[in-house]
Amino acid sequence: MAQLSPLLKQATPVVVDHGEGVYLYDVEGKRHLDFTAGIGVTSTGHCHPHVVRAAQEQIGKLVHGQYTTVMHKPLLELTERLGDVLPRGLDSLFYANSGSEAVEAALRLSRQATQRPNVIVFQGGFHGRTVAAASMTTSGTRFSAGIGPLMAGVHVAPFPYAYHYGWDEQTATKFALRELDYLFQTVCAPNETAAFFVEPVLGEGGYVPANTEFLAGLRERADRHGILLVVDEIQTGFGRTGKFWGHDHFDVSPDIVLIAKGLASGFPLSGIAASQELMAKAFPGSQGGTYGGNAVSCAAAIATLEVIQQENLVENAAERGRQLLEGARVIADKTPSIGEVRGLGLLVGSEFTTADGEPDTATAQAAQQAASKSGLLLLTCGPYMNVVRMVPPLVVTAEQVDDALRIWGDVVASVTGS
Repeated sequence: MAQLSPLLKQATPVVVDHGEGVYLYDVEGKRHLDFTAGIGVTSTGHCHPHVVRAAQEQIGKLVHGQYTTVMHKPLLELTERLGDVLPRGLDSLFYANSGSEAVEAALRLSRQATQRPNVIVFQGGFHGRTVAAASMTTSGTRFSAGIGPLMAGVHVAPFPYAYHYGWDEQTATKFALRELDYLFQTVCAPNETAAFFVEPVLGEGGYVPANTEFLAGLRERADRHGILLVVDEIQTGFGRTGKFWGHDHFDVSPDIVLIAKGLASGFPLSGIAASQELMAKAFPGSQGGTYGGNAVSCAAAIATLEVIQQENLVENAAERGRQLLEGARVIADKTPSIGEVRGLGLLVGSEFTTADGEPDTATAQAAQQAASKSGLLLLTCGPYMNVVRMVPPLVVTAEQVDDALRIWGDVVASVTGS
C-alpha cells in the first residue's frame, strides 16, 4: 500500500473533513480554531461561499487553458483587477503556481535585465525550497542541507532582528545597513549585484517586521548602484499585515513584487509584478510554464479580491491584528519564558527563550502541541523553531481572537507553570 513520504513532518495530528471560515472540522467532528490558515493561504477563510461559487462556475467552463498557447477570460480579468492594487508603476505580470516559482522567475528576470550575476538576501529570509530559492533562504538549514552545492552568486546581509542581537531597533538597523555596505566592499561588488530580495516581515525567520529606515536604506543603495529591489510579499501581501502590501507600512517602492499564498484563497497561483520596461529587458521566451495562470485559480483569485474589498478585510486585519498582538503581549507579560511578542497585522509571533536568553525550542513546541489538543491550531517558526506564530484568516472576528487568546493563555500557563 502506498503511503505519504515519511519526510513530511506534520505540525498537528488533525485529519480534516471540512473547513468553514476560521474553523476546521476533523473526521471525528471536533472543531478546531485554525490560526494557521494553511500558512497564510486561506485569506478569506475556508470555503468562502463567493470563492467557491466562482471556482465551481469556472470548472464548468474551462479548467485549463495553457496560457502560452491560448488566453482565457479569468487570466485577463485578474490581470486587470490586480492593476488596481499593485504598487505604482508595476504594470506587467507573470503567473506561476508556487511561491518558489515566483522567486525563481524574479531571479531570472533580475539577472537577465541587469546582466549581473549576484543577488543579496537577508539573514532569516525564506524564499522557497527549489534549488535556487533554497540557496536564497537563510531561515533554517533544513531547507538547504544535503542538496549542495547550492546556487552560486547569493550573498547574505543582516536583517534588523533587534531581539536576536539584544539591541534596540535603531542600533540593529544601523548595524544591518553598515554590514551591507561592508559586504559591497569585501564580497559582492555593487556593479555585479542584480537585486536585493527582502521580506517586509520575516516569515519562517520568526515573524520579524522590517522598518522604514532599513527599507529606505535598501532603496537608496539600489538606486545608487543600479540594483533592483525585489520585495517578497508572498506571505505579507493581500491585506495580511493590515495594509494591502506589507511594504506599504514602510513607504518604500519596489521594482519587483512577488505574490502567492493569500492571492487565491487556497488555489495554487503565484506571480511576479514589475514594470513593462523592466519585463521587456529579459530574454523572450524566458517566462512560461504548464499550469501558471490556471483558469480556476484565476477565477478564485478574482473572487478573493472581491471579498477582500467588499468585506473590508484589510481593515479587519489591522484591527484584529492589534487585538491579537496586544492580547499575546498581555500573556507574555505574565510569562518569563516568552521573551518577545512581535508582528504586523495578522502575523503575530511569540518567541520563547530560557532564563539566560537562549532559544527555548522545547517549550515553544510543547505550547504549540498543547494548543492543538485544546482546539487551537498554531505553527512554529524561526531558525530555532522557538517562535509560535498566529496567522488566522483575514475574516477572523473579535470573538474568535478572544477565544484564541483564552486558549493560548491557558496553554502557556500550563506549559510554563506561570
